[in-house]
Amino acid sequence: MKDRKPTNADGVQGEGDYESARTYRRDIGKFIQEKGAKIPDLAKQAEEAVESAEGAELEKAEEKGKSKARH
Repeated sequence: MKDRKPTNADGVQGEGDYESARTYRRDIGKFIQEKGAKIPDLAKQAEEAVESAEGAELEKAEEKGKSKARH
């Protein structure tokens, strides 16, 4: 199989680009370094928020975000 190269000068391939991928990986690494031990607690807090009275509002926000997503 031939190596594929980006067809344009800014390095965009498919649905993403190299710069965005690097930024994402950097930010995820930073989050894990800063809050890694707290992730289980954060997940529990999120679960409790979804199951609370705030849940309906969170679902509306999720739907609004999904409606703007490109598919």
